[in-house]
Amino acid sequence: MTLVQSAVQNKLLRLLSPSDFQLLVEDLEYVTFSLRDPIESPGEPIDAALFIEDGIASIVAKSPSGGDIEIALVGLDGMTGTSLVLGSTSAPLSIYIQLPGSGHRISAGKLQAALEQSRSLQRVFLLYVQTMFVQSATTALVNAQAEARTRLARWLLMVHDRTSGHDLYLTHEFMAVMLGMRRPWVTETLHSLEADGHIRATRGKVAIVDRAGLMAEANGFYGEAEREYEKLLGERLSRQQR
Repeated sequence: MTLVQSAVQNKLLRLLSPSDFQLLVEDLEYVTFSLRDPIESPGEPIDAALFIEDGIASIVAKSPSGGDIEIALVGLDGMTGTSLVLGSTSAPLSIYIQLPGSGHRISAGKLQAALEQSRSLQRVFLLYVQTMFVQSATTALVNAQAEARTRLARWLLMVHDRTSGHDLYLTHEFMAVMLGMRRPWVTETLHSLEADGHIRATRGKVAIVDRAGLMAEANGFYGEAEREYEKLLGERLSRQQR
């Protein structure tokens, strides 16, 4: 069955012109993915791009000691394989799944062929790449200057924006790795945010209850990447407060 553009959840696919969507649609393959599934590995050829429908992929940098820290994340707002858009064929960083879900996969060769056929398709994807630059820059800023509570509040808002539900199935251990924090700090901070009524946390799950409260806790560090996305692509990314 041919994929209908109006039926997809991925914002990047939805905002393409009908003609640009048609360049991709016959080569899009529906796939599901599980926690920690690898999508890209540093220095390895990129064999495909993934347009996420549901779930989250983390773009991760590795320290000399081997520790991971997330520098950006992708959900229904976008795609992996952005190096292909920039003309490269290998991955500079690791990308793996942090929230299981599904998406539409297209081979590197098919994507590159479509980009060669359409300047407008290339332009949309390049604008998306710019939003990722902004996201990475603001993540570097918050990691350097903000305390644990601020960092976690911002991160929960960003994951919430890029998924379709209000329940985020995340372990404390995985959040600690992604944020470069010690696990006890994550647990303590989640309990603090829950006590203030912003979230509801159970084992392996965080429910967003009060977005406005989380935004206040983010102390101005949340929203720059989301505003850039809306400015460049004309599509709202930040969710309405609840």
